[in-house]
Amino acid sequence: MDPLGARSQFVDVQTLPTWQQQLGEDGPPPPPPPDQSDGLPSRESFPSPFPFRADINRKVILYSGSVALLNCTAIVNPSNETLSDKNPVSDGIHQLAGPELRDELLKVRACRTGDAKLTKGFNLAARFIIHTVGPKYKSKYRTAAESSLYSCYRNILQLVTEQSMSSVGICVVTTSKRGYPLEDATHIALRTVRRFLEKHGNSIETVVFAVSDSEEPVFRRLLPLYYPRSEDEERTSLPLIPADIGNSEGEPVVPERQIRIAEKPGNLEEESEEDSLEADLVQVGNHAFARMEGDVDKQRKLILQGHMSEAAVQKQHQRNYSRWLCRARAEDLSDIAALKALYQTGVDMCGRTVMVVVGRNIPVTLIDVEKALLYFIHVMDPITVKEYVMVYFHTLTGEHNHLDSDFLKNLYDIVDTKFKKNLKAFYFVHPSFRSKVSTWFFTTFSVSGLKDKVRYLDGLQQLFTCIRPEQIDIPPFVLEYDSRVSRLSSWFRPSGDWLL
Repeated sequence: MDPLGARSQFVDVQTLPTWQQQLGEDGPPPPPPPDQSDGLPSRESFPSPFPFRADINRKVILYSGSVALLNCTAIVNPSNETLSDKNPVSDGIHQLAGPELRDELLKVRACRTGDAKLTKGFNLAARFIIHTVGPKYKSKYRTAAESSLYSCYRNILQLVTEQSMSSVGICVVTTSKRGYPLEDATHIALRTVRRFLEKHGNSIETVVFAVSDSEEPVFRRLLPLYYPRSEDEERTSLPLIPADIGNSEGEPVVPERQIRIAEKPGNLEEESEEDSLEADLVQVGNHAFARMEGDVDKQRKLILQGHMSEAAVQKQHQRNYSRWLCRARAEDLSDIAALKALYQTGVDMCGRTVMVVVGRNIPVTLIDVEKALLYFIHVMDPITVKEYVMVYFHTLTGEHNHLDSDFLKNLYDIVDTKFKKNLKAFYFVHPSFRSKVSTWFFTTFSVSGLKDKVRYLDGLQQLFTCIRPEQIDIPPFVLEYDSRVSRLSSWFRPSGDWLL
């Protein structure tokens, strides 16, 4: 259900008081602990890692109630790996969303711990549901659980930013079945959201922490640590902030994993390029310590001499792609996401994920082309693990919207093999004669294997034979243009002889 038509049982987040507005409602802040002067500087003499930020506090809401009732862009559903968990929060979401949600989740099939998946909200007031899987907690595996829980919140917020969502309702993603201590989980949730809003939250207007009656006291007690509402509250909260606050993104830091390579004696200038490459390799998720590797220096030499085997070339390509992916995950790409030039929609007739590219929304002369490449890799990497199709709307594109063929060739050379293997169709909607010629040259002489997947579609009716209308979000200007062109075409064509 569209949020504008939400029923009275739903709660409009715009009517809820923000965290900043609740200052004073919780009573006076507790007095600071007594000063223990022992010759050492007190903790209060250091600046707070979470300083008072009224602009961030105005985006945060603490709401006691069901997340399923929130009228916002998206809400979070805590579930298990098969997206079939039975817990009070998930049950409430399913009850209000209707049976269509269950059918949709059968297509999604699974979600790994720490990941997040997106579906429509169906009968909810929220337009979307973000499904995530919190970790199971065991004290001896605490480090892994902390990292997975951080990934849950980080991936939720990343989806919100990528899809240009303005508001999100976040519940406690660690259900009672998973056994995660509530207070420890709350620390990770609050600091992760705080760090994300600091660095990437320009496009997010509202984050609602939806909690139960038993969870509210913990959140209300810990929120001032990470979201102080005044300088006095900041000073009072500083001694209560835990020692472990994660890195600059809020991610748990494990000292044992901070591998440092001591610089070798000798000429630093001669080794600077090599050290830089080693540093890049250390940042890759599947680093060399995770698997057996051959002599890297020998492999580089063989590449330069042109004697590398096909398997070795593929491995080198995978390393290169991993470095790009690592950069894409670390970069702030919110300005590219705001263009709405690339987004995920529903599925086609065969159940394959549909990705949409809107040509008119790509201001080639204004954007950072390298950031655009990073954004494409970041968004597409999880999609391409299984079969997918792409729909490119060439509608009303101008010269300033045309991506250079060198950029497209570079992109095609960088991406992982799964991008090419699992792409089953590329629907080119409203092509011009010039674009057809350019695409033919590009797919014939620049890239291989793509030409047979391109389908030129003159109108949306042809597209709807492959993808149902309700399964694809089409920009309004595309609908208007197609309607106008269809009416003009009908004047010059006998009725009944239109062919697909």
